[in-house]
Amino acid sequence: MSLPRALPVHLLPLAIAAALAPLTAVAQEATTLDRIEVTGSRIRAAHAETRQPILTITRDDIAKQGHTSVADILQNLSSAGSPAISRADALASGESVGGYYIDIRNLGATRTLVLLNGRRLGATTSGMQDLGQIPLAVIQRIEVLKDGASSIYGSDAIAAVVNIITDTQFDGAEFNTRVGQFSQGDGRTQEFSLKVGTQGERSGMMLAAEYSKEDPVWAKDRWFSRDGNAGPDYPGSGWSPISNKGSHCNPCAGKGVDPKDVRWWTLKDGGDPGNRNDYRLFTADDNVNSNEQMMVQTGLERRSLFASAYHDINDTLRLQGEALYNQRITDQQVAGYPLQYKLPANSPFNPYGVETDIRRRLWEMPRTTRSELQTYRLSGGLVGSFEMGGRAFDWDVGALVNRNRLTKTARGDGSRFALDRSLKPECGTAADPNCKPWNPLLPYGVGGPGSLSDPELQKFLFPTFLDTGETTTTTYSANLSGSLFDLPAGELGFAVGYEHRREQGRFVPDAFSQSGQSTGLEAVTTEGAYSLDEVYTELSIPILKDMPFARELTLSTSGRYSKYSNFGNTLNSKFGLSWRPVDELLVRGTVATGFRAPTISDLYGGTSSSFESYIDPCGTGHTNSVNGNAACTAAGVPLGYEQLGQGLVPCTGYPCQTPEQFFNESNPNLKPERSTSATIGLVWSPRWVEGLDVSLDWYSYTIKDMIIKDSVERILRDCYILGNAERCAGVVRAADGHISSLHYGKANLGLAKTQGYDLGVRYRLPEMAIGQFKLDWQSSYTTKFDEEGVNNAGDKIMIGLVGDPGYFRLRSNIGLDWEKGSWGANYGLRYYSGMREDCVPKRPCTDPDRMAHGEGAAVRKVGSNTFHDLQVRWTAPWDATVSVGAKNLFNHQGPIMFSQPDSTFAYYGGFDIGRSIYMKYQQRF
Repeated sequence: MSLPRALPVHLLPLAIAAALAPLTAVAQEATTLDRIEVTGSRIRAAHAETRQPILTITRDDIAKQGHTSVADILQNLSSAGSPAISRADALASGESVGGYYIDIRNLGATRTLVLLNGRRLGATTSGMQDLGQIPLAVIQRIEVLKDGASSIYGSDAIAAVVNIITDTQFDGAEFNTRVGQFSQGDGRTQEFSLKVGTQGERSGMMLAAEYSKEDPVWAKDRWFSRDGNAGPDYPGSGWSPISNKGSHCNPCAGKGVDPKDVRWWTLKDGGDPGNRNDYRLFTADDNVNSNEQMMVQTGLERRSLFASAYHDINDTLRLQGEALYNQRITDQQVAGYPLQYKLPANSPFNPYGVETDIRRRLWEMPRTTRSELQTYRLSGGLVGSFEMGGRAFDWDVGALVNRNRLTKTARGDGSRFALDRSLKPECGTAADPNCKPWNPLLPYGVGGPGSLSDPELQKFLFPTFLDTGETTTTTYSANLSGSLFDLPAGELGFAVGYEHRREQGRFVPDAFSQSGQSTGLEAVTTEGAYSLDEVYTELSIPILKDMPFARELTLSTSGRYSKYSNFGNTLNSKFGLSWRPVDELLVRGTVATGFRAPTISDLYGGTSSSFESYIDPCGTGHTNSVNGNAACTAAGVPLGYEQLGQGLVPCTGYPCQTPEQFFNESNPNLKPERSTSATIGLVWSPRWVEGLDVSLDWYSYTIKDMIIKDSVERILRDCYILGNAERCAGVVRAADGHISSLHYGKANLGLAKTQGYDLGVRYRLPEMAIGQFKLDWQSSYTTKFDEEGVNNAGDKIMIGLVGDPGYFRLRSNIGLDWEKGSWGANYGLRYYSGMREDCVPKRPCTDPDRMAHGEGAAVRKVGSNTFHDLQVRWTAPWDATVSVGAKNLFNHQGPIMFSQPDSTFAYYGGFDIGRSIYMKYQQRF
């Protein structure tokens, strides 16, 4: 990999070291077993692993649970929030689709910092860090610091820090394979990995290769999506009126025509498309279930190579590091585009001879997208130690380059240039011989002149679109740690360090998308860069030791000063106290400030478009309608107007998706988000119950100046309910009253507060005649998760989200492991408390009279859900392990969720979609 062009001369030796061998950021083993370095601190100290709320997942834990990726492991944590981009979110678009991301505490994936051996992962322009690029085969352990740590690591370490630590001193060879599928017979998975390593007297190296593939799952094959987006109890509900049969209006909406009087017509079976008398009225029975063409889980393929090496130049100096290559291919498919277009009066396929509106879902060409992301990562440097004044000091210098290159290839959206040509009378004649005529009134499956089933016509109308992107993270760092002097209770430990980092990225949509000349969403280029310099210091101050009710009392403090090229400076700090009144009990607490810097996409992203779902306050038929007030009347909204959805058909459920594209934009004047966090906890290891460890932690987070996308409903409320005329500027309405265009952007408007408890119980039972048992019980209880909002009177209020989908009151995981001789088994239970969602018209409502903040807030509640997992393993005499297992053993089905949380379908995107059965084989050499 070439070095950055602007590399300073004084850093050239460091870069050469990086090119020779990548740096593993985990420090060398301490010379004594009671001094270690853990995530969240740069100081090595005794008992450091318990001074902060850290959850450790070992390689053995991973092997016993049958996971397919790092993200699967972390998503099962009781403290994990909703998946950032669920694989069930079939309509998701942009550069981050296809990646695996982790969101701790539901504070957002960009507020959980992910490290690989202590160094940042590369991120997309929107700050998303893909966990899918890390091969499972090389992981030694995962440490999750459930606390803010910006004073140690800088930006993004608000909710938590996930540090994935690889095996650096592997000796031998290991082969792993895993195959599986859902009990429905789909979603087949296959994984293969090979790891080899050697250790010499002064040097060592390891090389690992991994391949995995997961087949897609189709919405038509799952109970919650096969009948449409309202589940099996409401077949046909939510089906699209933009049908694959094609339809046209007569009369059409316009001046003097009431929207209720508009009539849509479709061709009779066997009818002549040129005869106006062969058309019949379009009815709800002609609607189409778009889920028949949708993936409910995207396909995924990944190839990874990982290498690490070290060489001890002498007893106090080591050259070491790592290199990673990963290729990720993600396949998506959604239903053919729901086209709404004008059929020219002179078109040979127009039976009326006047311009008319047409609707046609392009069923013959489902929209497909293949996203290919290639990651190149190289880091390297020197790690050493020295003595001065009788004290030992550790130091390291290093460099990192992480580059992600993205290519997205899509087909299924039409070219507006080609569509316009195909409908003109000269298309296919001597005047335009290369044009292919299209008759949009021919239903799917019907042949004839201009049928969309013609492959040549498909080639003409549907080009291949290509989006590209690239992000690069470049880092140089230096760290020094040791002890300054002795206090009565022990050594005063310190760490200091410096880091320079540069982030640059771009995402370039296809030219058709940028020009708005495709039927897909419009988007323009995102491109920008920023750099920063940071210095930090950390102190560990022992106050008391080996005294009555104070076996240990230690104060820790750290601070980090960050200077950014785009917004300026920020200073963040953290204070911690650990008190051990008796040997078996530890009391710990922290208070910290943190920040998240605005991303390249936040600052320099171009305008992009989307089809948003919202409730129009000027529409009738729902709570809080203000139809007929001065603001709605001034906007030209008719009395009695019903909100129009796709196909300009009155909405039957709310929120309702717009028929027109809305546009959102970046903001170069954004400030960083600011956070404060606090934890108080107990760790108890009673002497009279050997093998038992219990931890209980209380946490609290407040995030201010959150960078959020100004919401459509907030704008409409401010404009039409509160009468703020300035907020109406970006809203454009058509003559029939529906919103035909809306512009909005990002701002530092958000405020969020959350509190709760984490309980952990780990117990290794005494060995018995029937075998050895281990219990691991982890629970997270959320007492509060509030976000700032506005009520109908315009007053700011904190809106409680606990109980909403993804914001579970309680998540609890229980793992029970048994082992006797060469046999073993692991049973897991994943519990999610009940959820609620807003009621919508024509759907069940369990609490219609509920009030919140003095306003009606009717909800539908569903019960709790529990998923069971089981794995059985056998260690063979030839040093192999064979495992068979099932995730969601009893094939539990979650509830229908009409609000489609974290999904394109009526189901929570974080739940299992079936029973997954697998077999694993591991061979050690």
